[in-house]
Amino acid sequence: MTRVKRSLHAKKKRRSTLERAKGFRGEANSNYKRAKEAVMKADAYAYRDRRNRKRDFRRLWITRINAAARLEGMTYGQFIHGLKLAEIELDRKVLADIAVRDPETFKRFVAAAREASAAAA
Repeated sequence: MTRVKRSLHAKKKRRSTLERAKGFRGEANSNYKRAKEAVMKADAYAYRDRRNRKRDFRRLWITRINAAARLEGMTYGQFIHGLKLAEIELDRKVLADIAVRDPETFKRFVAAAREASAAAA
């Protein structure tokens, strides 16, 4: 079997790891072993937090919708249930944006949800 000399590829790999660790604290930006550990940990956090970001934004949207609905005398649950009964299919991202930017339109949605809830009851 032929001999493989890794010098060039090993240096390239180490250089790229150290470049990715730029800005890390302590030895984690200069010592290859520490940098490799820190980059692996950073990648694990990035993977986890890409999923958590979706969770966090949904919580924010629900909080905004709830606050706007309560100003109109409804809870979040009643409002969402009323929208489903009224067959208004808007996601929480859009509803939260409307609640913040255009309160008059949101009031119309609340009225539609209230009417649908009253009709179903």
